[in-house]
Amino acid sequence: MFAPYRRLFAPPGTIAFTLAGFFGRLALAMYGVSTVMLVAAQRDSYSLAGAVAGVSLAATLITVPRISRLIDRYGQRKVAVPAAAVSALGSLALVLCAHNDAPVWTLFVTASLSTAPNAGGLVRARWAEIYHDDPKSLHVANSFEQVLDEICFIIGPIVTVALCTSVFPEAGRLVAGALTLGGTLLLVAQRSSEPPVQEPEPTVASPLRNRGLRIVLLTLLLTGTIFGSLEIVTLAYTEHLGHASTAGVVIGLQAVGSAIAGVLFGMVTPRGRMTTRLLVCLFGMGVLMLPLQLAGNLPALCLLMFVAGMANTPTMVTSMTMVQELVPRSQINEAMALAVTSILGGTSLGSAIAGQVVDRVDPVLGYWMAPGAAALALLVVGIGSRRIVTTAVTPSTPDVPKVVSTTGARGAVRPALPSGP
Repeated sequence: MFAPYRRLFAPPGTIAFTLAGFFGRLALAMYGVSTVMLVAAQRDSYSLAGAVAGVSLAATLITVPRISRLIDRYGQRKVAVPAAAVSALGSLALVLCAHNDAPVWTLFVTASLSTAPNAGGLVRARWAEIYHDDPKSLHVANSFEQVLDEICFIIGPIVTVALCTSVFPEAGRLVAGALTLGGTLLLVAQRSSEPPVQEPEPTVASPLRNRGLRIVLLTLLLTGTIFGSLEIVTLAYTEHLGHASTAGVVIGLQAVGSAIAGVLFGMVTPRGRMTTRLLVCLFGMGVLMLPLQLAGNLPALCLLMFVAGMANTPTMVTSMTMVQELVPRSQINEAMALAVTSILGGTSLGSAIAGQVVDRVDPVLGYWMAPGAAALALLVVGIGSRRIVTTAVTPSTPDVPKVVSTTGARGAVRPALPSGP
């Protein structure tokens, strides 16, 4: 039953870089919560804490794709280590400024400096290098990576809250910074699996000029909107039911359902056109999230959140695989970073809109946002499916885009059309 995963880790070094990358992505799952708890505890202001966390996220959206572009150009070891060191120093500076009652502006500056490299993207780039000519194994790898993401975002906030409440308020942010630096150092130490730098062809445009990739990024933005809205609405609805303390568990059940679905999805051989698979996954997200409006008590909400999460990982895996297929290998890290920042941006947008709905209308009605965003994403992919083309690369010309069949196996190759704006 688990044979695909056993075969996945057959190449030497795969276990080592997976474990190293896990520490880095766990840190990413800790940053937001640890920043809020640190600033709120030291400055007694949740509004300030939220603002600092928001600025930190905005800095991430701006800088991570640029860091990833440099990684594509110069390699993981030369760029990721300095970036992780700056991030760890930024976390330390934020802690010192918050603890020593430094001016408020220093909190925003130091939070902006603590942007970490995209650890998940670094690991996915290694899988893409190992299995670039084996779509089945790459599908399993992407499924496994998405499961790890879900696990990190389940245990990351739990670990952070435990550190900040049981040790001291600064502990969460300090541990996150240490994990970022330590995980990155361990990852780049795995030299044998580091993807070689691919010299880009002068004719290859920026990933953002790729019309198909822009459609996928917009879809991921809407997917992030689903995640952000569900968090805020669930926090408000559990409070409405008189069980505010269980909000974390209820939200975590969605991630549990997503992780289980991801393990099972990795065992299935993908068939059909990739755009069709993405449409099916998005349709599944919308359908599974529709019943959330019917949850009239806590047990029903827990069950429905678990079920609602089961389409998340298949959707994310299909989207990430499509991102990898749409760009040449010389742009893989930048494209993956753009995908992650699209999700994060959507999460912030969903949280903001859901907050307004909850405050001005009703918590239950807020659950309509998730299927609504899924329907909009479905429409975007349906309209733009003809523009979503995948790129293949030949060994002799590693960065010349080719259009291939989106069936999951690389098909007949023909020259790519120019990717205009």
